Amino acid sequence: MPLTAAVISGLQRLVLYETRARFFLVGCNHAQTKHRVLKIDRTEPRDLVIIDDKHVYSQQEVRELLGRLDLGNRTKIGQKGSSGLSRAVTSYGIVGFVRFLEGYYIILVTKHRKVADIGGHAIYKIEDTNMIYIPNDSVRVTHPDEARYVRIFQNVDLSSNFYFSYSYDLSHSLQHNLSMLCALCKGGDLEMGSSCRQDGFDIFEDEGVPTQVVYGLRSEPYEKYVWNSKLLEKVKDTLHSDWLMYIIHGFCGQSKLLIYGRPVHVTLIARRSSRFAGTRFLKRGANCEGDVANEVETEQIIHDASVMSFTMGSYSSYVQVRGSVPLYWSQDISTMMPKPPIRLDQADPFAHVAALHFDQMFRRFGSPIIILNLVKKREKRKHEKILSEELYPAIINLNQFLPPEHSIDYIAWDMARYTKSKLCNVLDRLSMIAENVVKRTGFFVNRSDFYCHSLRLDERWGDLGGCVMPSGRMQTGVLRTNCVDCLDRTNTAQFMVGKCALAYQLYALGMIDKPKLQFDTDCVRLFEELYEDHGDTLSLQYGGSQLVHRVKTYRKIAPWTQHSRDIMQTLSRYYSNAFSDADRQDAINLFLQVYQPGENKPHLWELPTDFYLHQSNSMDLPPYRRSYTCWWSDGVLTYLPLPYDEVPCEENRTKVAVKRVNCYDEAIDTYTEFYKPYELSSFDDTYCVTMTNSARDFMPKTVGVDPSPFTVRKPEETGKSVLGKSSKDETLLQRKTAASAPPPPSEEAVSSSSEDDSEEEREDDGSASQRSTPIKLAESGDSVRPQEDVQSQLMKESYGLHLSEPLAEQDLLIYHRFAHLGQNQHKVEKTDRQAEQRPLENVINLSPVSSFTADSVYEVCVPRVDAESRALFEGHVQANRGIIRSLRPEDTLLYREYVKNRYM
Repeated sequence: MPLTAAVISGLQRLVLYETRARFFLVGCNHAQTKHRVLKIDRTEPRDLVIIDDKHVYSQQEVRELLGRLDLGNRTKIGQKGSSGLSRAVTSYGIVGFVRFLEGYYIILVTKHRKVADIGGHAIYKIEDTNMIYIPNDSVRVTHPDEARYVRIFQNVDLSSNFYFSYSYDLSHSLQHNLSMLCALCKGGDLEMGSSCRQDGFDIFEDEGVPTQVVYGLRSEPYEKYVWNSKLLEKVKDTLHSDWLMYIIHGFCGQSKLLIYGRPVHVTLIARRSSRFAGTRFLKRGANCEGDVANEVETEQIIHDASVMSFTMGSYSSYVQVRGSVPLYWSQDISTMMPKPPIRLDQADPFAHVAALHFDQMFRRFGSPIIILNLVKKREKRKHEKILSEELYPAIINLNQFLPPEHSIDYIAWDMARYTKSKLCNVLDRLSMIAENVVKRTGFFVNRSDFYCHSLRLDERWGDLGGCVMPSGRMQTGVLRTNCVDCLDRTNTAQFMVGKCALAYQLYALGMIDKPKLQFDTDCVRLFEELYEDHGDTLSLQYGGSQLVHRVKTYRKIAPWTQHSRDIMQTLSRYYSNAFSDADRQDAINLFLQVYQPGENKPHLWELPTDFYLHQSNSMDLPPYRRSYTCWWSDGVLTYLPLPYDEVPCEENRTKVAVKRVNCYDEAIDTYTEFYKPYELSSFDDTYCVTMTNSARDFMPKTVGVDPSPFTVRKPEETGKSVLGKSSKDETLLQRKTAASAPPPPSEEAVSSSSEDDSEEEREDDGSASQRSTPIKLAESGDSVRPQEDVQSQLMKESYGLHLSEPLAEQDLLIYHRFAHLGQNQHKVEKTDRQAEQRPLENVINLSPVSSFTADSVYEVCVPRVDAESRALFEGHVQANRGIIRSLRPEDTLLYREYVKNRYM
């Protein structure tokens, strides 16, 4: 059976060379063993002419080609000073090609940063881009509005939360990517030929068939979450697939969780939909194709970082979705106010737009589809309640045509109302909802259950939903959460569901003994920080400010400074919505090519509204009208609860590029790709991953505590203080203040003050002032022998240690000599040369180090114990063995007094 892996893109470093007539884009892989050349014509003022010969060059061949191009384009033959080929820019990928009113531009990624690693496949964040005009200045036809379109286009900051990968498909979930690998592995060897079909996939063979055949897999991306698909549309069929780089917009963060030294990576990926995309008040509800505003698919991936391979490692993922209420609704912003009135734009009695939306969800996620609606239900003046009153009948209408086992579940809970109530704990209610949801949908894990899961079966594990496969589990269905904005309340609800799913994922991978996580643990703190970064990023993209209400707000443990911060975030969100959202919406429309400039078209800034840009078929009658009863796509119900897009069947054929390569080829081998023994490289540069958080920031710095990240800790024990300053910052502050501090006291003062403090602590704790010390080896006639026997018996039961008499007299003499030396400190005084000739006993001065006559770390005097204390101790020992004596009247009165002072 052939090995299967994801294909690593063969072009990870691009160099753009220019002449007066052409651009030459030379791309190579990371190992610099394979090169491709792209020729872009610069003599066409408006058209894009690109030539890709699809030939793989060696490094020597590329050097010779560039040398010939340099020699052939010189103005004077033989003159070295006038080079005809100049190097323009170095980049790491092509974002796309765009044209406004003049010629085409090429957008290149010039800086990138590695932010995550999944199975050896790196995920990069775009840090900087370069937009280069292709036509030469001699043929350029200028237009007065070109510069304005360029400024609008560049308002989309590509260095802000755009991500890509050379080998991992970010537009699909981990479950989709690994299920395709498994489907290809099960099929065995493929037949020889240019094209074949297997297990419902259309498989196209790529270059060459070496002797040692290994299959590499590259699937088509899910265009809904790809933001540069329109920018690559013109060249998609012309260029080799190695040139195409798809980017997503949203959030990507990764944290490292150390479980007793075992590295576990927690990755959070949020994919923002490119359809019906925009800003807060300008994009509400859904369009005529069922795409909703602010639709974000959030996936949390847990994997054991000690094994990177997809086929050998342990991976788990869980997916949930947020999005606006799938109705025709908007808010009137003609008179800007904090809460513009909500209005329903169109009557939809048959829930047509909701049917289109849930049809998409059935295709991608399967069933059950669970809706968690967090909008308000009780208001003095109808505002959010309008949406609930319209959504619930739509769900009822759609469910009457579905099979009962696959009906859409609807959960409505007024989260804002319960937050103000003092009798209800919001997070406890959310945890109950989360437990129910995760049990129904299940989660993805690529390995079968451990034997310990059946040996020590947890009651929560037995009735877990999803689809159980021989190779693991699959998530079937998804939770769809929404409030009005899908920002603050939605992020907290998603965090609680993700926290519940995280416990099941860690349990499935054998990290914890039961699927339950508690607050105030290092693991949950790390996960909470990751989700708050995720929520802040999405809120900035859609609402213009960070989160206003966080998890700590709903836990009611936020500091008083949080309230002033919430006010500032509310004002920032209001200012952004009032003054900058319109420009951002125009930039998004232009970047996504929803609006394409033309000579005979009104300009983008002249349009009174962009409604008709996002409602593509609003003015045209559709070629056919979808059924109001059978509102789902053909074949979807056949494979439920499995998602239709992940089922390899004849009706659903997904184009998959399969590459036959050598098993040592860089295109599938990450080790050969990134490790170059012939070059002097830096380990940090090669394997650098910028972790947003790490468990070290949350683990306690003191010694003697449980290092497990699942232990509940107090706020003062953690790496971060209550005020939010890290222990590193506090240590630095202490070092700065130590320079101006008065000199430290003498050793005697320090020792006396420390002893006083320790005695005060003992008195406060209610403990006895007598010292608990090791036992002195007493002689046979000693009067404290019974007490010594009791102590020895307790030590044997607690520690398994039994003290006995020494066997030989010589051993006892050695012990007495050792204990005698340990009681004292050695001071050697050499006042003259005769001191060196003195006997040894005169050189060693023995002086006591304690006020007690026979008290040291080696020997102590057993304290005398009175009869009353001894009886009390024996009573405790008997109670521990289950023998409880009857209470005396004094004990009953003492217990009543304790209860009165403690609880009343």
